[in-house]
Amino acid sequence: MKKFFKISAIIFGILIVLLICGYAYINLKYPDVGPSPEMKISATPEMLERGKYLANSFAACMDCHSQRNYDKLGGPLVLGTEGKGGEDFGEGAGYVPAKNITSDKETGLGNWTDGEIFRAITMGVDKNGEPLAPMMPYLYYRNMDEGDIRSIIAYIRTLSPIKNQIPERKLNFPVNLIFRTLPSKPDFKKLPDPGNKLAIGEYYSGNCMGCHSPMEKGEFIQEKLFSGGVEFPNPKGGIVRSANISPDKETGIGSWTKEQFIQKFRSYNNPDIQNVSVKNGEFNTVMPWTFLANATDDDLGSVYDFLMTQKPIYSKVEKFSPAGTLEK
Repeated sequence: MKKFFKISAIIFGILIVLLICGYAYINLKYPDVGPSPEMKISATPEMLERGKYLANSFAACMDCHSQRNYDKLGGPLVLGTEGKGGEDFGEGAGYVPAKNITSDKETGLGNWTDGEIFRAITMGVDKNGEPLAPMMPYLYYRNMDEGDIRSIIAYIRTLSPIKNQIPERKLNFPVNLIFRTLPSKPDFKKLPDPGNKLAIGEYYSGNCMGCHSPMEKGEFIQEKLFSGGVEFPNPKGGIVRSANISPDKETGIGSWTKEQFIQKFRSYNNPDIQNVSVKNGEFNTVMPWTFLANATDDDLGSVYDFLMTQKPIYSKVEKFSPAGTLEK
């Protein structure tokens, strides 16, 4: 019996050593993307305009890194908070607050180089070489046009400094290790020709896929792309789920016309819609309608054209479960 316990203790000890070594290896080896590139972006008016357009629409920079008023339908931007950060996107992974991306030198990006911001956006690694959580969609940005990334950085540099110290994130185990392995070097794609509507629609739909496509073990489920049902905490309590935006005619948007699709976004530019009050316990949407309403009709129409080429998936989505009903 003593021999059995002795052998068991030795095996247990070996396992502990292996776990410690594995933990140390992942922390020392990853992220493995190299140093931030040396670059100095010389902004032109055209770059600033392009960066402003992307950051306030499809790239969702201002959506995630600003304060939204969820007491109103659609959570419109709280003016004066552009880039200040602070919203928690951790969900089940822990506490993952959006960073302050204003030009404040103490709490924002004021002391970051252009290359350090570039690496963070396209490779998911911060100024100190630490990995960002993929709630920051660098896995999408890494496939954008490099010129678009530079334009976004040029625009971000113009944000007024806001002193807002963001607490350090706290990731749960084992996602803290998994997230370290995700950063990789970018694989840039050229911005498609404006005449190629399907390619333009695919280019702008990257963030759409992220919110409207179920995942399993960190990978999109290919047979469920754009079928919705992805859960998010409702800002006023309970759970909201992303819509089915596949071209299924019964449960998706297959019966929508392009004009209806575009008008759905345009409606959130209406002050009457933005002033609809939402009380605690009521449904609100985390979909950035008021930001995507800044996109042009041509670009929104191209996204529609691309979505209509996708596989129709029958998937009824219950868009809202109030707090207190989830366990029933």
